[in-house]
Amino acid sequence: MKNLVDKLYETHNLEDSELKLLLEADGSIDEYLFSLSDKRRQEIYGKDVYLRGLIEITNYCKNNCYYCGIRCGNTKLERYRLTKEDILDCCEQGYNLGYRTFVMQGGEDPFFTDDYMCEIISSIHTKYPDCAITLSLGEKEMESYQAYYNAGARRYLLRQETANEEHYRKLHNASMSSEHRKKCLFNLKEIGYQVGTGIMVGSPYQTTENIIEDLRFMQKLNPEMIGIGPFLTHPDTPFASEKNGSLELTLRLIAILRLLFPYALIPSTTALGTISPMGREKGLKAGANVVMPNLSPTRFRKLYSLYENKICTGEEAAECRQCLEKRVQTAGYQIVTAVGDCIRSDVKPSVK
Repeated sequence: MKNLVDKLYETHNLEDSELKLLLEADGSIDEYLFSLSDKRRQEIYGKDVYLRGLIEITNYCKNNCYYCGIRCGNTKLERYRLTKEDILDCCEQGYNLGYRTFVMQGGEDPFFTDDYMCEIISSIHTKYPDCAITLSLGEKEMESYQAYYNAGARRYLLRQETANEEHYRKLHNASMSSEHRKKCLFNLKEIGYQVGTGIMVGSPYQTTENIIEDLRFMQKLNPEMIGIGPFLTHPDTPFASEKNGSLELTLRLIAILRLLFPYALIPSTTALGTISPMGREKGLKAGANVVMPNLSPTRFRKLYSLYENKICTGEEAAECRQCLEKRVQTAGYQIVTAVGDCIRSDVKPSVK
């Protein structure tokens, strides 16, 4: 098994059968795998871990995805929307705390029209020209993505969730399709965004073959950012009784992604910290190099409940940053706030 890890480290790729062996291996290989993924990350990024100030702008969503706590079918959820003024206040607070990247995330909420979003983006860009603006607002048409880009957004996060159409249909309502989601990702690349994608590890009905298909899709897309986390249940969804994803498999996949995509920005997610008290530290040691403290107003954080028992919902922004900075240092790394930290890879991964 060590030979497979060595091959992955040296060539940035494995055959499907080899990836299957590595993904399904017992935990005895993990220490060696993590040592090489961390080595590769430090060769490129040193011990730097990048901050992203997260602003959860709305928990309204027109979609009814079966795994998501803010799905439109969840009638038990108290809904909210941040105003433009709320969002700018979050940015001001974040800027004063040293953030130089703002991530506006939300459900697919028709209230936030293109014109309104462009007004918000332009206001942030004008006031903080030294900051990067990242969006994570779901599937849009190309004209919308172009308008956001013209207003000043440069990064967009859109998890593919699963590249397999059959698996996608088991997770989403009939109005959504895997092909449209993939098209959105390539549209974003065509416009010039730095693009992030990712999957839920251990989502219902997911197989090892699905994960391998996801990795092959990512190789075709060649994203600048890859965000993965364990699937976590929410009590007010059709998947409430399903089993949570595995911390161990998520960490192993972070390490594999680091070796497949040496230059990628890979977050150690809140979901990792939710499934395990030391999850985010373990994610960093497996090869992740981004953390995303929450800048959202404290009174709304519990309402952005994608999954159950989400952590950090009661911390003020300064507390959230201080907590994460200590955790990053404990893991042996250092926080940096540079805006120009997304390097387009000069190592193009092999595409099967």
